[in-house]
Amino acid sequence: MDLKDIQNLIKFVAKSGASEVKLEMEDIKITIKTGSEKTETTIVQQAPMGMPQMTMGVPVAQTPAEISKPAEDSTKEENSKYIEITSPIIGTFYRKPSPDKPMFIEVGDNVNEDTIVCIVEAMKLFNEIESEVSGKIIKVLVEDGTPVEFGQPLFLVDPS
Repeated sequence: MDLKDIQNLIKFVAKSGASEVKLEMEDIKITIKTGSEKTETTIVQQAPMGMPQMTMGVPVAQTPAEISKPAEDSTKEENSKYIEITSPIIGTFYRKPSPDKPMFIEVGDNVNEDTIVCIVEAMKLFNEIESEVSGKIIKVLVEDGTPVEFGQPLFLVDPS
């Protein structure tokens, strides 16, 4: 039974109005309890021998007091004097041409309009990204090997 089947089962039970449903198969036990205000789901699945057990955590919502906008605003004002080098495509960001080669650029390096600063891989095609601005690299905004979106800032450059 995969996650989609479990989600469909939860939706079915919630719509049916049943207060509790238990499903037991040879390797999985599911209990779904519904109330007037909440739905509680307990899933117990036995892992095959030799396989590590994994648990899934539930994300906790942040309260407005935990979100600090003033710190975010001061960072934006501080970075406003710098120019961003952004990703022209969606893909995976790499700072090196290959794992055994040095990084294209480091913080503190000077770049020109035609300096290659990174690679973004999209559908097995490795696209070299050029600076398009002249200046000094102040900050790398993305970690090596992480996915990036179109228009996402990758580097901060001081044009002075």
